[in-house]
Amino acid sequence: MKNRRKSRQREVILKVLRNTDSHPTADWVYEQVKKEVPNISLGTVYRNLRLLTEAGEIMELEFGSTYSRFDGRAENHYHFRCDVCGRVFDLDMPVMEELEDRARQAGGFEVSRHRLEFYGRCPDCAGD
Repeated sequence: MKNRRKSRQREVILKVLRNTDSHPTADWVYEQVKKEVPNISLGTVYRNLRLLTEAGEIMELEFGSTYSRFDGRAENHYHFRCDVCGRVFDLDMPVMEELEDRARQAGGFEVSRHRLEFYGRCPDCAGD
């Protein structure tokens, strides 16, 4: 993170996010971080999530709901959100990188990022 001093709180938040693949909410992150930093406030967690997002260390996922989810994987990748249970899954789709290259070639654009999300029912919910 450029021009930001290291903080134990931020490091713990980042560790929590990098050690889960559940794409948690800020409240979930707060509950996990409190186990290691008992005096941390929810506001501090929100502020550090914003800073980590702005620094490109994590991704903030907004699915049109009232709350965001966060992802410790900051590199471009794709997500599937289950309409039934609400879980979010990572999708590795290398073919999408080819589309980014095509966008560059199509107009000489400098592509910094892109986002693609899929919605439907996960295997657990599709069996119902």
